[in-house]
Amino acid sequence: MEPVTLTTERLVLRPFRPSDAPAVHAACQDPDILRWTTVPAPYVRAHAEDFVRWTCPEGWRNDSTYNFALVTKGRGSKGREDGEGELIGAMGLVRPARLRGPERQAELGYWTVRKHRRRGYTGEAARAVAEWAFTALGVERLEWCTEAGNEASRAVAIAVGFRMEGTDRARIVREGTRRDAWRGALLPSDWGLPSTTPYLPAPAANPV
Repeated sequence: MEPVTLTTERLVLRPFRPSDAPAVHAACQDPDILRWTTVPAPYVRAHAEDFVRWTCPEGWRNDSTYNFALVTKGRGSKGREDGEGELIGAMGLVRPARLRGPERQAELGYWTVRKHRRRGYTGEAARAVAEWAFTALGVERLEWCTEAGNEASRAVAIAVGFRMEGTDRARIVREGTRRDAWRGALLPSDWGLPSTTPYLPAPAANPV
């Protein structure tokens, strides 16, 4: 797929560029990003260069992962939009081959630069990516998953509209240890959007 750019009220969501490497490297020194995401630890400049120059473009080319750089809209001296501001995070929509067929599923992941947290930026970007996934890609189930205990990521997912579906035991392997994961999902019908495949929810359980 050709890379796309999305916009929101405050953000530009665009493909990563080689010039983003210094900002990505700086962001990924944050202990919280190292703790809760799959970035290498320690995270050196070569990792950032590889991510923006090879990993991200390849993901778009083979339709496996669509990574967006989240940047603020820049403002000129008179308040007009004037290019871009700072990198505030990254967001990826993962679509491995097994989920691109009749399943029509994808998974959303993200990290946010520490100083830009608690401003609603990540939720704003997630809504834009989810809408794009539903309307442009035909995704019919968008999943969110993180290691159990990642309260900040779960708060964003809930704010966007993901419904928490439970805890998957031993789903994530980290540092040689299997760990539980929290999982949630967002469906087009949650936002009043149509799906190609009809959805038949499970009947409500009878009270005991």
